[in-house]
Amino acid sequence: MGCCTGRCTLIFLCTLQLLAALERQVFDFLGYQWAPILANFLHIIIVILGLFGTIQYRPRYIVVYAIWTAIWVTWNIFIICFYLEVGGLSKDSELLTFNISRHQSWWSENGPGCVRKEASMSGIKGLDSHSYISVIGCALEYRYIEVMHSSFQILIALVGFVYACYVVSVFTEEEDSFDFIGGFDPFPLYHVNEKPTNLLFKQTYLLISPAGFSGMKGLNKWTPEGMKLALLCPRLPE
Repeated sequence: MGCCTGRCTLIFLCTLQLLAALERQVFDFLGYQWAPILANFLHIIIVILGLFGTIQYRPRYIVVYAIWTAIWVTWNIFIICFYLEVGGLSKDSELLTFNISRHQSWWSENGPGCVRKEASMSGIKGLDSHSYISVIGCALEYRYIEVMHSSFQILIALVGFVYACYVVSVFTEEEDSFDFIGGFDPFPLYHVNEKPTNLLFKQTYLLISPAGFSGMKGLNKWTPEGMKLALLCPRLPE
């Protein structure tokens, strides 16, 4: 397959997905978002598997990648619904942190234009060592940043799914047309030599039989010279 085919396009898409997943994994680690961290980790592994299958012509690996892209699209749709609070979901819940901590997205305090201020809570009993953090001046809310991240992941995954199906079909057609003995040659060498080989055995049988020797002048006895001539030469005309 040439360089401007679906295979090369799928390699590019897998590489782009891998870079986007690594970028997202970094910010999810900074925000202690454990559920997205696990999902990103699985995504990175499957994308590497699909990339390897595309480079090494392994359609089974690409099938695994195609199935995962469908799951990945579903996961990112859930993330979009979570941050947009669709279907009773709340972006302030601890669902993405497995209720381990109250951390939110890293972008909630470090988004574009955000100013983070800390106010001491010494006047409140039991909270002397705590501080109140307020974020102001954000040019874009963090939930929209997360939505854009997930939307981009969905877009790449859908395109990757289409190209993965196309590449698998191409690889399967090539495997079906490949002859494991003669390669891609529709007329292998052993087919060409099959008929002469049968004729050679037939001539040998006729020549070493009594009837074969009777048709050769001066060679009616089983002598070494007669055997050698019978095996190496065709039957002589009478």
